[in-house]
Amino acid sequence: MVQAVPKILTLQDFLLLPETKPASEFINGEVIQKPMPKGRHSRLQGKLCSAINQVAEESKIAYAFPELRCSFGDRSVVPDLAVFTWERIPFTSEGDVPDNFPLAPDWTIEILSPEQRPNKVLGNILYCLENGSHLGWFIDPDDLSILCLSPSQQPTLFEGEQVVTSLPKIELKLTANQVFSWLNMNP
Repeated sequence: MVQAVPKILTLQDFLLLPETKPASEFINGEVIQKPMPKGRHSRLQGKLCSAINQVAEESKIAYAFPELRCSFGDRSVVPDLAVFTWERIPFTSEGDVPDNFPLAPDWTIEILSPEQRPNKVLGNILYCLENGSHLGWFIDPDDLSILCLSPSQQPTLFEGEQVVTSLPKIELKLTANQVFSWLNMNP
């Protein structure tokens, strides 16, 4: 009996596949679909994106992209927010934002959804940090905490009124309480 050897999918093969909704990621040779964002996730994602871009876009310091595919190393990941410093955005020759980002974001932000496995999400943040990212946020809406990760540093857990670490050039002064207060739309 002859058995067919399954074809090993490469990053290049994965990038030729049609996009899925919600997005799929390519991690360790596997295609893994992210869960569909729900209310709390969407609210935090939108507010964070807006808060970062409000202090960083006009002065061309950085830009926060929601759900942006970043393909580098041997992975293709879609962080909930991918923040790039302005000088690292791979603009086209016309100055437009490109479709493809073949590099790790400077700051990767992941918001844990109930269906996600925390170590898988943390694994993506760690992979980004190993490949050029300077900061990672792991936001847990159930725990009301934000875990900040940086290369070669001990992770720091932010809760309550602690101002959460952001990239040095971005003047963002948010506490964990402020971030999670966005979930209450009828105070």
